[in-house]
Amino acid sequence: MTSAFANAKKQIDSAAILLESEYDDKKRFKKAVELLKKPQNVIRLNLRLKMDNGKSARFKAFRSQHNDARGPFKGGIRFHPGVSEDEVKALSTWMSIKCAVVGIPFGGGKGGVVVDPKQLSENELQQLCTKYSEALVEDIGPWKDVPAPDVNTSGREMAWMLEAYEKKMGHQQPATFTGKPLELGGSQGREEATGLGGFYILQDYQELIGKLVKATRLAIQGFGNVGYWFARFASKAGYKIVAISDSSGGIYGARGVNVVELAKQKSEYGSFSKIPLSKNQKFISNDQLLTLDVDVLVPAALENVILESNAMETKAKAILELANGPMTPEAEEIILNKKVDVLPDVLCNAGGVTVSYFEWVQNLSGYYWEKDEVNKKLKRIMDKAFNKIYEMKKSKNISFRQAAYTLAVKRIIDAMMLRGRM
Repeated sequence: MTSAFANAKKQIDSAAILLESEYDDKKRFKKAVELLKKPQNVIRLNLRLKMDNGKSARFKAFRSQHNDARGPFKGGIRFHPGVSEDEVKALSTWMSIKCAVVGIPFGGGKGGVVVDPKQLSENELQQLCTKYSEALVEDIGPWKDVPAPDVNTSGREMAWMLEAYEKKMGHQQPATFTGKPLELGGSQGREEATGLGGFYILQDYQELIGKLVKATRLAIQGFGNVGYWFARFASKAGYKIVAISDSSGGIYGARGVNVVELAKQKSEYGSFSKIPLSKNQKFISNDQLLTLDVDVLVPAALENVILESNAMETKAKAILELANGPMTPEAEEIILNKKVDVLPDVLCNAGGVTVSYFEWVQNLSGYYWEKDEVNKKLKRIMDKAFNKIYEMKKSKNISFRQAAYTLAVKRIIDAMMLRGRM
């Protein structure tokens, strides 16, 4: 099994090689790189819960705080049976890079609980959120670490965690969590922010290569919040989406699929595998979706889906990563040798954390923006990040990911050096 954290460290090393010549003090630079390759703090928890049947259960939980040289730790909390220490360390590292890529003043954090939330009642789930938040009271806060929703968590869970945190603190502090419901200080535009940010990058890339929108075919792996909103925006703009999948598999239609209709059908039938297909559609596996002959492949589900073993079979002209770490470094080497552009996760899915930053700013100021203003500010930040990365890609003759990492690693290391951390 490929270690996500090992991949994250390889990506930092790759950027460090390109950056080393810019620093006179090589020893200090190398020390900074080594510090950047490990979290500043990893919190390990064992949460005890009283279940509805009266019995006790224990749940392993984590919070990785990667680097706060540029600002408070920031990152989601996921509830999933596959949560591990390796995973949260990797995701917190990528979050540090992501925040630096788009230039927002946060470092990376990530948390998780090893649990299948579908097996818990609402009461048990609320208890779990409360216990997790209470256990982290000393380690989180608006100027320390700002958690948010992630896999299997949402505004509801953030509301429960905020309530538990504020009860312990004895006063209101809404800027401690982002991704909250609007009624509790959430930001307009947060729900669709990650998908919309990815769509803005797609638009920037299309403009760069000069390809007509209507002639561009997309295949999207993943129909959760991110994949759904990206598909909605892309479809509305005129892109032809020929395939979309959920965890059960995908629906392919050479003439295009109707995103809004699919969302209704998924809601009705529960999964794509149960949806009755029209004569122009066929059901495909997630593996098959990855190898479709399309202009842009969009992995928007989980990490490590494009591997060394299937990279040669991909036929997309470009890959836009909306999931975190959907491609291993070994796979990317194969893809790049095929002259395929890879638009990296640390740029493409940064819309979510950017609007989380907007939420934090609004909470701290007590002044809230309309959705149009949020979306305009998001577009400005995403466009600026894309242009900066493309300039570096062109000047150094490197990949989009190397350019993104080089830009981000330099920003973080400069902040560490200014603080005198090494």
